[in-house]
Amino acid sequence: MASAYSKDLLLTMYRKMYLLRRFEERAGQQYTLGKIAGFCHLYIGQEAVAVGCNEAIRPDDYMLSAYRDHGQPLARGSDAGMIMAELFGRGTGYSKGKGGSMHIFDIEHHFYGGYGIVGGQIPLAAGMAFAARYRNEDRVTVCFFGDAAANQGAFHETFNMAQKWKLPVIYICENNRYGMGTAIARTSAVPEIHKRASAYGMRGEAVDGMDVLKMYEAVKDAAEYCRAGKGPVLMEANTYRFRGHSMADPATYRSKQEVEDERRNDPIPKLREYALKQKLGLSDADFEAIEEEEKRTVDAAVKFADESPEPSVDELWRDTIVEPGEEDVRPRERVLGVKVTHWPKYPSGQELKVTWDLEPRAEAEAADKKAGLSR
Repeated sequence: MASAYSKDLLLTMYRKMYLLRRFEERAGQQYTLGKIAGFCHLYIGQEAVAVGCNEAIRPDDYMLSAYRDHGQPLARGSDAGMIMAELFGRGTGYSKGKGGSMHIFDIEHHFYGGYGIVGGQIPLAAGMAFAARYRNEDRVTVCFFGDAAANQGAFHETFNMAQKWKLPVIYICENNRYGMGTAIARTSAVPEIHKRASAYGMRGEAVDGMDVLKMYEAVKDAAEYCRAGKGPVLMEANTYRFRGHSMADPATYRSKQEVEDERRNDPIPKLREYALKQKLGLSDADFEAIEEEEKRTVDAAVKFADESPEPSVDELWRDTIVEPGEEDVRPRERVLGVKVTHWPKYPSGQELKVTWDLEPRAEAEAADKKAGLSR
């Protein structure tokens, strides 16, 4: 029986997940060496969520994340050296070293930031989805957040608006089972986060976040649903982080046995095993070659970051506001001298009009009658 997935797709997914894993392992190493300051939240174990999602959407779709944000831009195609340089606080980073680990931002690849405020990106994603609909763009916004952010007020306020306006946004809750050091079931009356969508008449579903192919299929279907104008989707990706909440967390709140048991479900060897069983002519040598290439990519990223200069003191006063008529700074052009030809452009909005009824009276009156609120 022929494989349901192409050889190229399986190898691309494996390559990206392996890159994410090696990058994060080296980031953890560099943190212990004192090369990375501040907080550093690693994505080890959760690679299938970012990679499966990215391969299921279009390159021009929008994406936002929380502060565990190294994996998503890497999956989108951001430069590994510039991300590592940002972690190092160097001037060659995407934000000139001024954002650091929690604030990766790459407009070229439509990655609109990691956010340090818990749940802060949730309403922003609705705003971006609103803008896409307002501009009549055929784009979807994907927003990643952690399980603990589901208890923030912004979560509920935003879902009400997103569903009311049928915004094209996919909210992916990366439920790694712990909000910092507290298990989600200890703090949430409804720990199955996808069930909360029902309170807003919104589509909600759970997916195995440790299986990149299941993530791919789920997000692909959700993106088609959003593009069809059917509204937002809440997806709960059940995953597991193999390391602590951050590099400062020894993770003593869970047993070694629990972590060992979860490591048996590692998404990277799982994909490799699956791919080898398909009749695609793949061998162990193909995967070993990928691993060697990505190890070299990460080695080069660390070397690039380590040899990059720190930002000057004058940079403290730059990039605080955008002056009228000021052109966008294109990071890869600034740092690598690469000519960036596909830079996002957006209409001002002044020439556009809302093409749908934001507060439809007829629908509201029908809903009142159905709920027994009017006679």
